[in-house]
Amino acid sequence: MDLKQLEYFVNVVDLGGFSRAARFLGIAQPAISRQVRSLEVELRQNLLLRNGRGATPSDAGKRLLEHARGILQQVDRARRDVDETKGASVGQVVVGLPPTVARHLIVPIVREFRQGYPRASLSIVEGLSSNIQEWLAVGRVDVGLVYNPTASPALEIRRLLEEALCLIGARKEGRAARTLKLADLPRYPLIIPSRPHAIRTLVDTRLASLGLRPQVAMEIDAVPAILELVAEGHGYAVLSPRALQGTAMAPRLHSRTLVQPQLKSALAIVTSAQRPSTPLQQATIAMIERLAATALAPA
Repeated sequence: MDLKQLEYFVNVVDLGGFSRAARFLGIAQPAISRQVRSLEVELRQNLLLRNGRGATPSDAGKRLLEHARGILQQVDRARRDVDETKGASVGQVVVGLPPTVARHLIVPIVREFRQGYPRASLSIVEGLSSNIQEWLAVGRVDVGLVYNPTASPALEIRRLLEEALCLIGARKEGRAARTLKLADLPRYPLIIPSRPHAIRTLVDTRLASLGLRPQVAMEIDAVPAILELVAEGHGYAVLSPRALQGTAMAPRLHSRTLVQPQLKSALAIVTSAQRPSTPLQQATIAMIERLAATALAPA
């Protein structure tokens, strides 16, 4: 296989068909079809399911897709890294941020990056910590901020800070307690992300150590939706207090710190240990560390 075959295959999948990929790439459709078919012959697998509406990846195609994205991104990175030897700060960095952090860091990161590296390109993607860790593994992301990353020889992890988690519920009349014992958490129906989300894994593991299990009312993998449902009284959430900062729902919500013992979530900068870090990536990591120390400092 060659890079052109992989590029055509990825574009056909991303755009949903050969004709759309041909228009996007400015190449005749038969040429793209021949290249993708040659790739299928070489791998002895049907990579695409063709129909009247376009093309979708087969099971084998889905497996190849992740590899192909990583390969193409790494080749692009290599070209940009070589360009950096000219002395100018050029290249591209892709940063992955979880939603509760993105709200506080995206603007400062973009502002400082554009000022310091005007010839370079920055992309920021938002996702749950488990997704960001997967994207790091396949090369879709260069630098990720991840809650409670899973230790792996394939990853380099630098811990930034720890946050005490809270039980968040709808605000009610009268005075409410400011803390809640961890052992009492199973009394509350939780609206919580599904596994392997970092907070869900942490809650399950810590309660299991006490011989307890959480009461899961709903599994929702989007923090804004969780907060909206909690504000409407459908259940409770276990999140960082940071999740409430700057949200329209904050006046409708009340948080209680989980104690005895505290439930703490660690935020870390994570990079791949299997791909060399470019000078631009290293500079971006240092910039994120500095900005996070200010933007994410405890209130």
